[in-house]
Amino acid sequence: MPAPADRATLESLLREALDEASTRRGQTVVSVAAPFECADPIATVFASRRAGERFFCWEQPDRNLRLAALGAVHEISSRGPDRFTEVAADCAHLSGDAVLRGEGGFTTGAVWTGGFSFHEDQGSDPAWSSFGPAAMVLPELALQSSEAGTFITLNLMAGAGREAASLIEAALGRVGSLVHPELPMIDPHPTVTPSIESVRSPQDYEHSVARAVERIRAGEIEKVVLAREVVVRAGSAHDPAAIFGALRIGFPSCFNFCVGTGEAAFIGASPELLVRCSGRGVATVGLAGSTRRSSDPAVDDHLAQQLLGSEKDRGEQEVVVKRIVKSLSRISVWVEAADEPEIIKVANIQHLGTPVYAQLSQPRTAIELAGLLHPTPAVGGEPWKKARKVMAEVEGMDRGWYAGPVGWMDGSGDGEFCVALRSALIRDREAHLFAGVGVVADSDPAAELAETEIKLGALLPLLS
Repeated sequence: MPAPADRATLESLLREALDEASTRRGQTVVSVAAPFECADPIATVFASRRAGERFFCWEQPDRNLRLAALGAVHEISSRGPDRFTEVAADCAHLSGDAVLRGEGGFTTGAVWTGGFSFHEDQGSDPAWSSFGPAAMVLPELALQSSEAGTFITLNLMAGAGREAASLIEAALGRVGSLVHPELPMIDPHPTVTPSIESVRSPQDYEHSVARAVERIRAGEIEKVVLAREVVVRAGSAHDPAAIFGALRIGFPSCFNFCVGTGEAAFIGASPELLVRCSGRGVATVGLAGSTRRSSDPAVDDHLAQQLLGSEKDRGEQEVVVKRIVKSLSRISVWVEAADEPEIIKVANIQHLGTPVYAQLSQPRTAIELAGLLHPTPAVGGEPWKKARKVMAEVEGMDRGWYAGPVGWMDGSGDGEFCVALRSALIRDREAHLFAGVGVVADSDPAAELAETEIKLGALLPLLS
C-alpha cells in the first residue's frame, strides 16, 4: 500500500496547483490527491461532519469500494426537463478546466457527488425542502478506498480575492480535524416506542393498485410503478451513521448510500444499478420482479425458481430490459443483454435481474447516461409519457429523491449511479420510508401491498 500523505506533501501539491491556477482568468477548481491513512472513510466522514454541512457516503461492501465526502466547494443545481444535461455540462466544464495534482484511487480528478429527484420538478412536501430536483456537489474533501488503497482528494476554488496561503491553511486544517472512530451501534430510546404510520392506509393503496390495473387492462398503458410511504417517529433522533453501519452489514451486495444536507439525510441500500460508466463502456441492470427470502435454503431456492417461472414477473422484467436496450442502442456501437434473467438475492428479498452492457459510439458522462435511462420501467412505467400521468393521478405522494438517481461522477466523466430504492429520508426523530411495486395487467392488489411490506423490511427494523 502507498505511504500515507503527510502535511508537507499535501501542502506542496496545493501550492504547486494554486500557482498554476493563479495564471488563469476567473474561478478555477484545484484538486489534489494523495494516499492517506484511514481505516474507514465512511466512519470518518460521519464523525467529522460539521453542523449544517453537506456530506455523502457511498459503499458496496462486496466490491470493497468506498467513497465519502465532506463539505461543498461548489454546488450545481437545476430543474426541469433538461436538468441532467445542464448539470452534466456544468460539471464537465469545471472539471475540464481544473488544475490537478497528485495520485488518486479509482477516480480521476475532482469527484462530484449527489443525485436527482424522481420527477423533474420537486414536489411540495416540505420534508424534501433541502433536496432539489438536481444537486451535484464538489466537496471540500473526499476519501476513497478500494483494492488500490485509500486516498484523499482536496478541492479548492481558486480565483480573484482568494489568497493561496489562506486556502491552503483552511484545507490542511480540515484534514487535521478529521477523526477516525468506528461507526456507532443503533441505540433506541430506552422508554419511548417508535410509532409507525402509513401516510395512506393499506386499503387506500390497494385501491390505487386496482385503479391502475383497470387502466392497464383498458390498454392505456402497459405498466406503472406505484409507491407508498410509511413514517416512523422515534423517541430520539435517528442516527444516520448507525443506520448506515447496519445496512453495510445486512446488505453487502447493495449500493449503500447516504446523502446529507445538514437538515436531513437520505439513506438506503439499493440493489439496482442505474448506470456505471468507464470510458466508453457502460453497465446497467434490468431489475424487476420480486419474492421473499427464506432462512431454509431449500425453500429459498424454491421461491427463486417460482420467480423465474412466473409469467407475470418475467413479463414485467422483459419490459424493463427492452426499454434499457432501446435507449442505449441509440448512442452505442453495440448493446448486449443476457438471454435470461438471473436471481439477485439480498437480505430480505430476491429479484429478477438482467445485466446489460454497451459500448458507446461517442464519449458521454455518467450523469448524461443517468438522465438517458431514468426512469426505467422498473420504477416508472411503460410507455413513460402515459404512465407518468397515471402515476400522478393514483399514487398520491411526493417521491422526492426516492427512486431517483444517486451517485457520483469524477473529472473524466466516469462514475456510477444507483436507483435510490430501499431508502428513507431522515429528519431528526422522523423517518420517511418508501417502497414501490410494478403494476401490470394481472397484478393482485393484496399481493402488491404484501410486496411493499417485504421491501419496507429492509429499513423498518432499523428505525423502529
